[in-house]
Amino acid sequence: MTEYNLATEKHPARKISLMSREFVHNHNKAGWLGMFAENGIIEDPIGVSPLDPTGKGHRTPAEREAFWDNNIANSSIKITIHDSYAAGNEVANHVTLDMLVPMGDKKFSQQVNGVFTYLVDGQGKLLALRGYWQLEDAAKTIREVAG
Repeated sequence: MTEYNLATEKHPARKISLMSREFVHNHNKAGWLGMFAENGIIEDPIGVSPLDPTGKGHRTPAEREAFWDNNIANSSIKITIHDSYAAGNEVANHVTLDMLVPMGDKKFSQQVNGVFTYLVDGQGKLLALRGYWQLEDAAKTIREVAG
């Protein structure tokens, strides 16, 4: 596994993916939302799901902020990049997300394995963050965590 370093990364799409990882790890909502172009979209996962009932993605600043508030803000998420393939203005990262999610007075762990793509515009702003992963597989990993 290659370690990808934000400080030395030159490819703009890979750099934004590393920034995204850091902002999620550090719970930096303003930084994470600030990565997006005005018309940026989040599809995580792609298609209809409980995270996106319409399957059309989160397309406006308010929708992207709601995505953060509903899915990232209260969770502890560790993102491990196993492989990364950059071409043009895009990167595809094979990742594992290890999450700790509070639900009521309990905490649950969950693991998501998938490929996440990041498309940037000419100014290095994020046009699309798309997650290719299967909800059914992730649901099978949910476990209650003590304390």
